[in-house]
Amino acid sequence: MTHRNAPLTPEGRRRACLEVDRGRPICHVASEFQIARQTLGKWHARWAAEGESGLEDRSSRPCSSPRQTPVEVEDLIEKLRREHKVGPVQLAGKLREHGHEVPISTIHRVLVRRGINRLRDIAPDGEDLREPVRRYEWARPGDMVHVDVKKVGRIPDGGGWRVHGRGSAQDLAARRQRVGYVYLHSATDDHSRLTYTEELADERGATAAGFWQRAVKWFRRHGIRRIRRVLTDNGSCYRSWAFAAALAGSKTRHKRTRPYRPQTNGKVERYHRTMAAEWLYARAWTSNEQRRQALHAWLEHYNYHRPHSSLGGRPPISRATRPAVTNLAA
Repeated sequence: MTHRNAPLTPEGRRRACLEVDRGRPICHVASEFQIARQTLGKWHARWAAEGESGLEDRSSRPCSSPRQTPVEVEDLIEKLRREHKVGPVQLAGKLREHGHEVPISTIHRVLVRRGINRLRDIAPDGEDLREPVRRYEWARPGDMVHVDVKKVGRIPDGGGWRVHGRGSAQDLAARRQRVGYVYLHSATDDHSRLTYTEELADERGATAAGFWQRAVKWFRRHGIRRIRRVLTDNGSCYRSWAFAAALAGSKTRHKRTRPYRPQTNGKVERYHRTMAAEWLYARAWTSNEQRRQALHAWLEHYNYHRPHSSLGGRPPISRATRPAVTNLAA
């Protein structure tokens, strides 16, 4: 297949070179074949040195690219991509933590060059991990807050199967102990993506109500004085009298998702996926207390420092109406 910008096929180049070999002036031949004299001179030199193989199409890619991203940085980008499964915006932030300032567009080109620019390229079974979404955003902080609960297993002291492996003595002992679960209650502001999360013992109505009251105070300290609406699923804790009373106390209107449609509450669902990848399962924890203590630091990173792709690479606090406070967990 001929190069798309080639003025002649290899056969046409051969004929032009033969005309030059017959003794005709090179400028006359070039004019006859409607090509530049310099181009024909280049072809004839290749013809004389290499024969017909010298007239084949060649890549226009330069032999060297002095300003190309160093290989070690590309290797780091690929390592972080496979490890954290995040996009160019998040990778740019993680590269800064490693002392490399790389533009987002450059990171994307590296991912394309290495064939890992799509999530299915790094998924174990090639499955496309993305979900079709319909994007929307409320105009002001507090117009809508998404609330949900994520149930996760407790970690036995000494670590579970992620540390010792499935079927190990520690794994079997933990199963016999029935260490139970913890419940991560989260509230995400639709406009700013500021998120408040607590690890609690259950998901009863009174527990959800207490969480909401503390979340309202937390959002107020971040400049969101009034929460007008809250969106939850149809779980029993959100249908309780205690939760309804807590909403009445904050003068918040309760909206519910469509049954069996978790994507309706997509922002907090997506937050939980991020939390799982970057905190819950980011490392092998040796105890539930160790993991719980790391939650505060990760929340501070998420709200104050982590670039958010839907916010133009800025952290959620950038959309708050008041300056940042120092104690996120207070």
